[in-house]
Amino acid sequence: MEADIKITIIDREGISHEVDAPTDMNMNLMELVRAYELAPEGTIGICGGMAMCASCQCYVESEHPLPEKSDDEEAMLAEAYYLKENSRLGCQIHIHPELDGLIVELAPES
Repeated sequence: MEADIKITIIDREGISHEVDAPTDMNMNLMELVRAYELAPEGTIGICGGMAMCASCQCYVESEHPLPEKSDDEEAMLAEAYYLKENSRLGCQIHIHPELDGLIVELAPES
């Protein structure tokens, strides 16, 4: 069994949370935010992680290698508010050991 990794999530109030993230459950970042209740219920992951809303948009603040954005993610981000160069959809970032130390900030609720 693989060990948990540490991920820092800065919530929408600007508060930093270092959380344990399991690498053996096929979770994504949006699910991790929900599991730790770092955003009010009903404000993140509205589409259930299908890249069909931008409620889980976050800003990747660290230099971790992430997979390329899918066409669906690109299309959804093109319609998102508060877009930045480092914007990603949390539902499209799957947790794996190489993300140990990842730092993300949740985008404002739109």
